[in-house]
Amino acid sequence: MSDEIQLSGADPVPGADALPAGDALPEDLDLSNFVGPYQFPNVKRRRGPGLMYLGAGTVLFALYGFTRESTPILINSGTLWAAISLALIGIHHLATAWDFTVTETAALVEASKATGFAIGHASAQLSGRGFRSRPTWRVLCYSADEPPTKRGFVLIDGVDGHLVDHLVEANPEDWSEYDAKPKANS
Repeated sequence: MSDEIQLSGADPVPGADALPAGDALPEDLDLSNFVGPYQFPNVKRRRGPGLMYLGAGTVLFALYGFTRESTPILINSGTLWAAISLALIGIHHLATAWDFTVTETAALVEASKATGFAIGHASAQLSGRGFRSRPTWRVLCYSADEPPTKRGFVLIDGVDGHLVDHLVEANPEDWSEYDAKPKANS
């Protein structure tokens, strides 16, 4: 077999193996060699791009300011609007660059304290809350008894771990169809 790419109904593409490999994930997001508990990337990584946006906005604003008295062709009011836009985006990136410190396990422990029952099955999701996207764990949990008699929904702050809100109720789901024991084949 040839190393060339074969398109359906077409001739092979010569030199296809010389094409660039394409995009790749950053090392801290690549899960191909992952073993162990998953670590969510820290949102404080937004600080780098935020500073770059602010820097680019400052450069564009300076260009506009230095050439405003003359009549340059490429520097105009659009440059000023681009500078303002980049600065606003940079400020928003810096304002939302929280240092995320609470792990999923710590959020589950806090959820157990808030609900008042031992947690069996649970699911935790990291989301952002408010305009500044403060990291918040959303934990859906069921009591440890079989079938679960209670369920809870808990919001845990991802920065300092305090309880934001919670709801606990009797489990309204009907689990009776899952109680039947499997029959042995004879």
